[in-house]
Amino acid sequence: MSTPVCTHLDEAEDVTPSGDGCVECLAAGARWVHLRLCMTCGHVGCCDSSPNKHATAHFHATGHPLVTSYEPGEDWWWCYTDEVAFEVAHAKTFSHS
Repeated sequence: MSTPVCTHLDEAEDVTPSGDGCVECLAAGARWVHLRLCMTCGHVGCCDSSPNKHATAHFHATGHPLVTSYEPGEDWWWCYTDEVAFEVAHAKTFSHS
């Protein structure tokens, strides 16, 4: 059996996070559980355990396939298109304050 592979790493950019929290939740005064950073444009959105699931909504709206955790001490990535979690050796890590 083969290991699932992300075929979208070429879409990762050198991004700047859009903020220290979920952009949409901050605007609406809502809460989130964990944050995800879009590796195509830098959008910070809340995870699927959060009530509003803004990171996944961003993927559906834009087609940007890659996110990385925006939590301290976490360095994993997720590809929405290939539905696979993975780590990228020597990748820059991000976290909110």
